[in-house]
Amino acid sequence: MNELGAAATLCRRPSNMLVAVVAAVVIAACGVNNQSASHAPTALSVFAAASLRDVMAAAASAYGDASGIQIQVSTDGSTALRVQIQQGAKPDVFLSADTKNPDLLLAGGLVDGTVVPFARNGLAIIVPRDNPAGIRTAADLGRAGVKVIAAGENVPISDYAAQLLEQLATAPGSGSGFAAAYAANVVSREDNVAAVVAKIELGEGDVAIVYASDAAASKDVLVIPLPRGIAVLATYAGLVPRTADHPSDGHAFLDWVTGSAGQQLLARFGFMPRS
Repeated sequence: MNELGAAATLCRRPSNMLVAVVAAVVIAACGVNNQSASHAPTALSVFAAASLRDVMAAAASAYGDASGIQIQVSTDGSTALRVQIQQGAKPDVFLSADTKNPDLLLAGGLVDGTVVPFARNGLAIIVPRDNPAGIRTAADLGRAGVKVIAAGENVPISDYAAQLLEQLATAPGSGSGFAAAYAANVVSREDNVAAVVAKIELGEGDVAIVYASDAAASKDVLVIPLPRGIAVLATYAGLVPRTADHPSDGHAFLDWVTGSAGQQLLARFGFMPRS
């Protein structure tokens, strides 16, 4: 090789080395960006029963602070939410006010893992704060002319209310036709229990059977005591649907709900431990 050729070769080497260095830097930068994206906080979609509306708002804030993951909560009647999942909706977690709707999803092969009970709730009879109908006892649910607000027949609170009414029918003072009289007094059926509570708060009905947590949360209703020895407990259960976009994060949130932090928060809103 002559002196001119050798000089040209030396001039090309730094250029080739520079290209290699730049390429390595670009590849490394891409790797950092990809790693960062894979660990970016995930927005989780949670379907929750209407009676969980307030506690889930607080849970979304608390869990977000602890994990950096945003929780987007949609509330409605548990049955309506279950049907949405069966029709292809993709929440990461479903929190139901019963075990029936989760079990239906499990039977249909739409659950990732198992159904997990996470809380219990009592029932309460509520009236507007000024109590215009003068309701004093549970027996008044069957009094002629009383306007009862109820939920739709497929809403979990209606199943629990039916159990309570069966017990009340045997209580002193209820009368032999108590169940039929109650049914005749129902003037409205709402999509979920939150709507039932709202109608009583607004004075659009005289009385309703709701969850104890709903009664405790409202400043615009009075609670009519149940007869001694009569009580119905609602069991709430959650699951991660097979349709979930973020199933592992969904399981993590469900674990948090059933753990000490979630249970303490549920207790603050009037719910009882799951067992």
